[in-house]
Amino acid sequence: MAAVHFGVTVPQIKRTWEESRVAATEFEAMGYDSLWVCDHLYGPQSPTIPILEAWSLLAGLAAVTSRVELGTLVTPAGMRNAAHLGKVVATVDNIAGGRVIAGLGAGWMPREFTDFGVPFLDTPARLAQLRETVTLLKRMWDPQHEHVTMDGRYVRAENLVCLPKPVRMPPVLIGGGGEKVTMRLAAREADIWNNQAVHHAALEHKVGVLRSQCESVGRDPSAVRVSQQCLVVIAPDEASAGPMVETAKKIFGGHMGDPTGTLAIAGSPARVREQIEKNIALGCTMFLMEFFGRDTREPARLFADEVLPHFR
Repeated sequence: MAAVHFGVTVPQIKRTWEESRVAATEFEAMGYDSLWVCDHLYGPQSPTIPILEAWSLLAGLAAVTSRVELGTLVTPAGMRNAAHLGKVVATVDNIAGGRVIAGLGAGWMPREFTDFGVPFLDTPARLAQLRETVTLLKRMWDPQHEHVTMDGRYVRAENLVCLPKPVRMPPVLIGGGGEKVTMRLAAREADIWNNQAVHHAALEHKVGVLRSQCESVGRDPSAVRVSQQCLVVIAPDEASAGPMVETAKKIFGGHMGDPTGTLAIAGSPARVREQIEKNIALGCTMFLMEFFGRDTREPARLFADEVLPHFR
Protein backbone atom coordinates (compact mmCIF):
# COMPACT_ATOMS: atom_id res chain seq x y z
CA MET A 1 0.00 0.00 0.00
CA ALA A 2 1.21 3.52 -0.80
CA ALA A 3 2.27 5.72 2.08
CA VAL A 4 -0.61 7.74 3.45
CA HIS A 5 -0.60 11.29 2.09
CA PHE A 6 -2.04 14.26 3.97
CA GLY A 7 -2.79 17.47 2.10
CA VAL A 8 -4.37 20.61 3.50
CA THR A 9 -6.34 23.42 1.88
CA VAL A 10 -4.91 26.93 2.04
CA PRO A 11 -7.13 29.78 3.31
CA GLN A 12 -8.27 31.51 0.13
CA ILE A 13 -11.84 32.80 0.50
CA LYS A 14 -12.14 36.18 2.24
CA ARG A 15 -8.39 36.04 2.87
CA THR A 16 -5.49 38.25 1.85
CA TRP A 17 -2.41 36.96 0.05
CA GLU A 18 -0.48 37.50 3.28
CA GLU A 19 -2.88 35.25 5.20
CA SER A 20 -2.61 32.55 2.53
CA ARG A 21 1.19 32.81 2.42
CA VAL A 22 1.68 32.60 6.16
CA ALA A 23 -0.70 29.65 6.51
CA ALA A 24 0.94 27.79 3.62
CA THR A 25 4.46 28.14 4.97
CA GLU A 26 3.32 27.06 8.41
CA PHE A 27 1.49 24.01 7.00
CA GLU A 28 4.66 23.00 5.19
CA ALA A 29 6.68 23.37 8.39
CA MET A 30 4.14 21.21 10.22
CA GLY A 31 4.92 18.31 7.90
CA TYR A 32 1.96 18.14 5.53
CA ASP A 33 2.55 16.56 2.14
CA SER A 34 0.63 18.95 -0.10
CA LEU A 35 -1.24 22.26 -0.25
CA TRP A 36 -4.49 22.76 -2.19
CA VAL A 37 -6.57 25.64 -3.42
CA CYS A 38 -10.06 25.61 -4.90
CA ASP A 39 -10.32 26.87 -8.47
CA HIS A 40 -13.24 29.28 -8.54
CA LEU A 41 -13.34 32.75 -10.04
CA TYR A 42 -16.15 33.64 -7.66
CA GLY A 43 -16.63 32.61 -4.07
CA PRO A 44 -18.95 29.59 -4.01
CA GLN A 45 -22.61 30.62 -4.24
CA SER A 46 -21.97 34.36 -4.65
CA PRO A 47 -19.86 36.57 -6.94
CA THR A 48 -19.50 39.12 -4.13
CA ILE A 49 -17.50 36.72 -1.92
CA PRO A 50 -13.79 37.62 -2.36
CA ILE A 51 -11.53 34.80 -3.50
CA LEU A 52 -7.96 34.66 -4.80
CA GLU A 53 -7.57 33.13 -8.27
CA ALA A 54 -6.19 29.62 -8.03
CA TRP A 55 -3.24 29.42 -10.41
CA SER A 56 -1.97 32.91 -9.57
CA LEU A 57 -2.12 31.91 -5.92
CA LEU A 58 -0.30 28.63 -6.58
CA ALA A 59 2.46 30.50 -8.41
CA GLY A 60 2.97 32.62 -5.32
CA LEU A 61 2.89 29.59 -3.03
CA ALA A 62 5.35 27.78 -5.29
CA ALA A 63 7.82 30.60 -4.74
CA VAL A 64 7.54 30.62 -0.93
CA THR A 65 7.54 26.85 -0.30
CA SER A 66 10.16 24.23 -1.08
CA ARG A 67 8.86 20.73 -0.35
CA VAL A 68 5.09 20.35 -0.45
CA GLU A 69 3.21 19.41 -3.60
CA LEU A 70 0.72 21.99 -4.88
CA GLY A 71 -2.62 21.37 -6.55
CA THR A 72 -6.09 22.61 -7.45
CA LEU A 73 -9.26 20.97 -6.20
CA VAL A 74 -10.30 21.24 -8.99
CA THR A 75 -9.78 23.31 -12.15
CA PRO A 76 -12.87 23.31 -14.41
CA ALA A 77 -11.55 22.28 -17.82
CA GLY A 78 -13.85 24.53 -19.86
CA MET A 79 -13.38 27.65 -17.77
CA ARG A 80 -10.15 28.61 -19.54
CA ASN A 81 -8.55 28.11 -22.92
CA ALA A 82 -7.02 24.65 -22.58
CA ALA A 83 -3.71 25.49 -24.27
CA HIS A 84 -3.23 28.58 -22.14
CA LEU A 85 -4.04 26.54 -19.02
CA GLY A 86 -1.37 24.02 -20.00
CA LYS A 87 1.20 26.80 -20.33
CA VAL A 88 0.23 28.24 -16.93
CA VAL A 89 0.54 24.85 -15.21
CA ALA A 90 3.94 24.26 -16.83
CA THR A 91 5.15 27.66 -15.61
CA VAL A 92 3.93 27.11 -12.05
CA ASP A 93 5.63 23.71 -12.04
CA ASN A 94 8.90 25.38 -13.08
CA ILE A 95 8.57 27.88 -10.24
CA ALA A 96 7.88 24.98 -7.86
CA GLY A 97 10.71 22.81 -9.15
CA GLY A 98 8.40 19.95 -10.10
CA ARG A 99 5.73 19.86 -7.36
CA VAL A 100 2.46 20.57 -9.18
CA ILE A 101 -0.53 18.22 -9.25
CA ALA A 102 -3.05 19.21 -11.92
CA GLY A 103 -6.51 18.77 -10.43
CA LEU A 104 -9.18 18.81 -13.14
CA GLY A 105 -12.95 18.54 -13.30
CA ALA A 106 -15.98 19.63 -15.32
CA GLY A 107 -17.09 22.63 -13.24
CA TRP A 108 -20.55 23.45 -11.91
CA MET A 109 -20.91 27.23 -11.32
CA PRO A 110 -22.38 28.84 -14.47
CA ARG A 111 -21.57 32.49 -13.69
CA GLU A 112 -17.85 31.93 -13.23
CA PHE A 113 -17.90 30.84 -16.85
CA THR A 114 -20.39 33.21 -18.42
CA ASP A 115 -19.45 36.37 -16.50
CA PHE A 116 -15.90 35.93 -17.81
CA GLY A 117 -17.01 35.46 -21.40
CA VAL A 118 -16.79 31.66 -21.50
CA PRO A 119 -19.84 29.53 -22.41
CA PHE A 120 -21.18 27.20 -19.73
CA LEU A 121 -22.11 24.14 -21.75
CA ASP A 122 -24.41 21.32 -20.70
CA THR A 123 -23.02 18.48 -18.61
CA PRO A 124 -22.18 16.03 -21.44
CA ALA A 125 -20.35 18.79 -23.31
CA ARG A 126 -18.39 19.87 -20.22
CA LEU A 127 -17.34 16.27 -19.66
CA ALA A 128 -16.19 16.10 -23.28
CA GLN A 129 -14.22 19.32 -22.69
CA LEU A 130 -12.60 17.66 -19.70
CA ARG A 131 -11.62 14.59 -21.70
CA GLU A 132 -10.15 16.64 -24.54
CA THR A 133 -8.36 18.99 -22.15
CA VAL A 134 -6.63 16.09 -20.41
CA THR A 135 -5.48 14.79 -23.81
CA LEU A 136 -4.06 18.16 -24.85
CA LEU A 137 -2.32 18.85 -21.55
CA LYS A 138 -0.55 15.51 -21.52
CA ARG A 139 0.72 16.09 -25.04
CA MET A 140 1.83 19.64 -24.24
CA TRP A 141 3.80 18.52 -21.20
CA ASP A 142 5.36 15.44 -22.81
CA PRO A 143 9.06 16.02 -23.67
CA GLN A 144 8.56 13.79 -26.71
CA HIS A 145 6.10 16.29 -28.24
CA GLU A 146 7.74 19.49 -29.43
CA HIS A 147 4.76 20.63 -31.52
CA VAL A 148 1.18 19.65 -30.70
CA THR A 149 -1.76 19.72 -33.08
CA MET A 150 -5.21 18.67 -31.94
CA ASP A 151 -8.57 19.02 -33.64
CA GLY A 152 -11.14 18.09 -31.01
CA ARG A 153 -14.73 19.16 -30.85
CA TYR A 154 -14.04 21.60 -28.01
CA VAL A 155 -10.24 21.76 -27.77
CA ARG A 156 -8.10 22.71 -30.73
CA ALA A 157 -4.44 23.56 -31.23
CA GLU A 158 -2.14 23.85 -34.22
CA ASN A 159 1.64 23.53 -33.97
CA LEU A 160 1.42 24.43 -30.28
CA VAL A 161 4.76 24.68 -28.45
CA CYS A 162 5.02 24.55 -24.65
CA LEU A 163 8.52 25.48 -23.46
CA PRO A 164 9.84 25.14 -20.91
CA LYS A 165 8.21 21.82 -20.22
CA PRO A 166 7.17 21.09 -16.65
CA VAL A 167 10.05 19.91 -14.46
CA ARG A 168 8.15 16.66 -14.03
CA MET A 169 5.08 15.38 -15.84
CA PRO A 170 2.41 16.80 -13.51
CA PRO A 171 0.26 14.04 -12.02
CA VAL A 172 -3.35 14.42 -13.14
CA LEU A 173 -6.05 14.35 -10.50
CA ILE A 174 -9.62 14.02 -11.77
CA GLY A 175 -12.35 14.92 -9.34
CA GLY A 176 -16.01 13.98 -9.59
CA GLY A 177 -18.39 11.21 -8.73
CA GLY A 178 -20.14 10.60 -12.06
CA GLU A 179 -19.87 6.84 -12.34
CA LYS A 180 -20.40 6.38 -16.08
CA VAL A 181 -18.28 9.16 -17.59
CA THR A 182 -16.12 11.01 -15.06
CA MET A 183 -14.92 7.95 -13.19
CA ARG A 184 -14.32 6.07 -16.43
CA LEU A 185 -12.16 8.96 -17.61
CA ALA A 186 -10.31 8.87 -14.29
CA ALA A 187 -9.77 5.14 -14.68
CA ARG A 188 -8.27 5.69 -18.12
CA GLU A 189 -6.27 8.90 -17.63
CA ALA A 190 -5.83 9.93 -14.00
CA ASP A 191 -2.98 9.35 -11.59
CA ILE A 192 -5.34 10.27 -8.76
CA TRP A 193 -9.13 10.13 -8.51
CA ASN A 194 -10.66 12.41 -5.88
CA ASN A 195 -13.90 11.57 -4.14
CA GLN A 196 -15.75 14.80 -3.37
CA ALA A 197 -16.57 15.58 0.25
CA VAL A 198 -20.28 15.44 -0.47
CA HIS A 199 -19.84 11.76 -1.45
CA HIS A 200 -17.61 10.83 1.49
CA ALA A 201 -20.16 8.48 3.02
CA ALA A 202 -20.26 6.55 -0.28
CA LEU A 203 -16.48 6.04 -0.43
CA GLU A 204 -16.64 2.24 -0.36
CA HIS A 205 -19.13 2.14 -3.24
CA LYS A 206 -17.23 4.73 -5.26
CA VAL A 207 -13.93 2.88 -4.87
CA GLY A 208 -15.66 -0.24 -6.13
CA VAL A 209 -16.91 1.66 -9.18
CA LEU A 210 -13.43 3.03 -9.86
CA ARG A 211 -11.88 -0.42 -9.69
CA SER A 212 -14.53 -1.81 -12.00
CA GLN A 213 -13.94 1.01 -14.48
CA CYS A 214 -10.19 0.41 -14.37
CA GLU A 215 -10.71 -3.23 -15.16
CA SER A 216 -13.06 -2.38 -18.02
CA VAL A 217 -10.44 -0.14 -19.68
CA GLY A 218 -7.62 -2.60 -19.05
CA ARG A 219 -5.80 -0.67 -16.35
CA ASP A 220 -4.51 -1.96 -13.03
CA PRO A 221 -6.74 -0.37 -10.34
CA SER A 222 -3.69 0.17 -8.14
CA ALA A 223 -2.36 2.63 -10.75
CA VAL A 224 -5.02 5.18 -9.72
CA ARG A 225 -4.63 6.56 -6.24
CA VAL A 226 -7.81 7.31 -4.30
CA SER A 227 -7.99 10.66 -2.54
CA GLN A 228 -10.76 11.97 -0.34
CA GLN A 229 -11.70 15.61 -0.01
CA CYS A 230 -12.80 15.97 3.58
CA LEU A 231 -13.71 18.39 6.31
CA VAL A 232 -11.69 17.70 9.46
CA VAL A 233 -13.03 18.80 12.83
CA ILE A 234 -10.47 18.16 15.55
CA ALA A 235 -10.30 19.25 19.19
CA PRO A 236 -8.23 18.19 22.19
CA ASP A 237 -11.01 15.97 23.56
CA GLU A 238 -14.47 14.66 22.68
CA ALA A 239 -16.23 17.08 25.01
CA SER A 240 -14.90 20.12 23.18
CA ALA A 241 -15.21 18.48 19.76
CA GLY A 242 -18.96 17.87 20.09
CA PRO A 243 -20.14 21.48 19.80
CA MET A 244 -17.67 22.12 16.96
CA VAL A 245 -19.09 19.20 15.01
CA GLU A 246 -22.63 20.50 15.41
CA THR A 247 -21.58 23.99 14.32
CA ALA A 248 -19.75 22.61 11.28
CA LYS A 249 -22.84 20.63 10.33
CA LYS A 250 -24.98 23.78 10.42
CA ILE A 251 -22.49 25.91 8.51
CA PHE A 252 -21.67 23.47 5.70
CA GLY A 253 -25.06 21.79 5.45
CA GLY A 254 -23.70 18.67 3.76
CA HIS A 255 -21.63 20.45 1.09
CA MET A 256 -18.47 19.21 2.81
CA GLY A 257 -20.04 15.95 3.92
CA ASP A 258 -21.74 15.10 7.18
CA PRO A 259 -19.28 15.63 10.08
CA THR A 260 -21.33 13.13 12.10
CA GLY A 261 -21.19 10.44 9.40
CA THR A 262 -19.65 7.00 9.81
CA LEU A 263 -16.53 7.94 7.84
CA ALA A 264 -16.32 11.58 8.93
CA ILE A 265 -12.98 12.70 10.33
CA ALA A 266 -14.07 14.49 13.47
CA GLY A 267 -13.48 14.37 17.18
CA SER A 268 -10.51 14.03 19.49
CA PRO A 269 -7.11 13.08 18.03
CA ALA A 270 -7.70 9.45 19.00
CA ARG A 271 -11.09 9.45 17.29
CA VAL A 272 -9.66 11.17 14.21
CA ARG A 273 -6.96 8.50 13.93
CA GLU A 274 -9.61 5.78 14.11
CA GLN A 275 -11.68 7.42 11.39
CA ILE A 276 -8.69 7.77 9.10
CA GLU A 277 -7.95 4.07 9.56
CA LYS A 278 -11.53 3.29 8.45
CA ASN A 279 -11.02 5.31 5.27
CA ILE A 280 -7.68 3.63 4.56
CA ALA A 281 -9.30 0.21 4.93
CA LEU A 282 -11.67 1.17 2.10
CA GLY A 283 -8.81 2.01 -0.26
CA CYS A 284 -8.19 5.72 0.34
CA THR A 285 -4.55 6.64 0.93
CA MET A 286 -4.68 10.38 0.24
CA PHE A 287 -6.59 12.89 2.37
CA LEU A 288 -7.18 16.44 1.10
CA MET A 289 -8.35 18.16 4.24
CA GLU A 290 -10.12 21.37 5.07
CA PHE A 291 -9.77 22.08 8.75
CA PHE A 292 -12.74 23.59 10.54
CA GLY A 293 -12.01 26.89 12.28
CA ARG A 294 -11.53 30.59 11.61
CA ASP A 295 -7.78 30.21 11.87
CA THR A 296 -7.19 26.77 10.39
CA ARG A 297 -3.58 26.76 11.56
CA GLU A 298 -4.74 25.87 15.10
CA PRO A 299 -6.52 22.58 14.26
CA ALA A 300 -3.84 21.83 11.66
CA ARG A 301 -1.18 22.09 14.36
CA LEU A 302 -3.11 19.75 16.67
CA PHE A 303 -3.51 17.26 13.81
CA ALA A 304 0.19 17.52 12.97
CA ASP A 305 1.21 16.92 16.57
CA GLU A 306 -1.24 14.18 17.50
CA VAL A 307 -2.29 12.42 14.28
CA LEU A 308 0.42 12.72 11.61
CA PRO A 309 3.09 10.81 13.60
CA HIS A 310 0.77 7.81 13.84
CA PHE A 311 0.86 7.37 10.03
CA ARG A 312 4.56 8.11 9.40
